[in-house]
Amino acid sequence: MDFSIVNLVESATSVFTLTFSTYLPMATQDPIARTSLHSEVTARLRSLIVESHIKPGERVPELEIGRDMGVSRTPIREALKVLASEGLVELLPLRGAVVKTFSRKDAADMLEVMGMLESFAAQKSCKAEQKRIDQVLAMHDKMKTLYAKGKRPEYFELNQKIHDALVDMADNESLTMVHNILSKRMRSLRYSGNSTPDNWRGALEDHELIAQALKQRDVKKIKKAVETHFENTIQRVVK
Repeated sequence: MDFSIVNLVESATSVFTLTFSTYLPMATQDPIARTSLHSEVTARLRSLIVESHIKPGERVPELEIGRDMGVSRTPIREALKVLASEGLVELLPLRGAVVKTFSRKDAADMLEVMGMLESFAAQKSCKAEQKRIDQVLAMHDKMKTLYAKGKRPEYFELNQKIHDALVDMADNESLTMVHNILSKRMRSLRYSGNSTPDNWRGALEDHELIAQALKQRDVKKIKKAVETHFENTIQRVVK
């Protein structure tokens, strides 16, 4: 084989690898411990999509991500199956995995349903044990600290845990199941809702009203606060 061609191919591969490695967050490039391989790969891929490092409509570059994570394509593909079941990616013939694209109507429809589910759950949560309410209020205080420090990814993860906790306090298995499905599908859209300083501040103000109503165990106030939060979220996301 012509050595000049070999050198050209090797150079092109090195440039592409460097470009994509720079494109990925540093945390994604850390080697993964084998003990939690499947869950860790899935979590990292999910974060890449949610945080728009791989944008809607783009193909998921399995080889490059596997190289950066230090794993083979097998765990990458297994993780993509999970993300496909969550509605974050589509597995297409010949193209592989592509990040799911939602229309404005899709986003508005899902948020509207999420709002109804969480409004119902929040009203039930006002009757929960004080210990469970205190845990949610403590998470809210920590979330405010993360906001003050500008730690958006950490803020978002805790924000989602607060939403999940409110639903869990309803003690309704069917509600939790439906909410989990929509919540996973909506992660990237909800993350994008805090993409500007005004939107992020507005979301926190919404949560402050929810926390106050929960602390007071005020069913009417928390219903209104949650419904307002989702109405505002639709405006922040669907532009």
